[in-house]
Amino acid sequence: MEYRNELGQPIGFPIEGWRERPRPPRSVLKGQYCIVEPLHPEAQAADLYQAYLQDTERRVWTYLPYGPFHTFEDYRAWLEADCTGDDPLFHAVVDRKTSRAAGVASYLNIKPGVGVIEVGHINYSPQLQRTSAATEAMFLMMRRAFEELGYRRCEWKCDALNAGSRRAAERLGFVFEGIFRQATIYKGRNRDTAWYAIIDAQWPARKKAFERWLDPANFDAQGVQRRRLSDYMGRI
Repeated sequence: MEYRNELGQPIGFPIEGWRERPRPPRSVLKGQYCIVEPLHPEAQAADLYQAYLQDTERRVWTYLPYGPFHTFEDYRAWLEADCTGDDPLFHAVVDRKTSRAAGVASYLNIKPGVGVIEVGHINYSPQLQRTSAATEAMFLMMRRAFEELGYRRCEWKCDALNAGSRRAAERLGFVFEGIFRQATIYKGRNRDTAWYAIIDAQWPARKKAFERWLDPANFDAQGVQRRRLSDYMGRI
């Protein structure tokens, strides 16, 4: 029920009993197809660097403010300098088929006081892209944010020109909220930022869609999906 003041103006619905939410822990998330674990450069840098080398055109770095890295030493140094803090909190995505890290994702812009968190710095190597493990990694991170930690809102932001990231956000059930024009500058160029989000009231239906899509029965013997995630998401 929305509150109104003495003038009859709407002033928002009440949040009763709200308490600051915990920050994401440095603990492992285990799924059927992947493991999402806090990033430790000494353990995962070599696997990640080798996985990114499969992208011979280095496209995975186009819309990120860092990279590409021309040597393993440069990549590991960047991981150690920029990817071991608490916000962003970087994770490595380990493909259970190979037991090797094949991509990264993070929580960032973490706001425990108001229950808002973002998933970002998502960088999947070619071997992880368009796989059940890639989708499951996002599901595991969102499930932790909403269910384990009790956040109210999970955000996804990307360069407005990054068509792949925007398709991914919509496929995963994020709702487009608008473009922040000239939001920042990176790599010497302008970035308009596209904003997407899922809120807690929407999560139960999206969780059900993820679980149905991730069910092994939804994949044939070659691992090809029988139905698309969007078929389960519908118009929720």
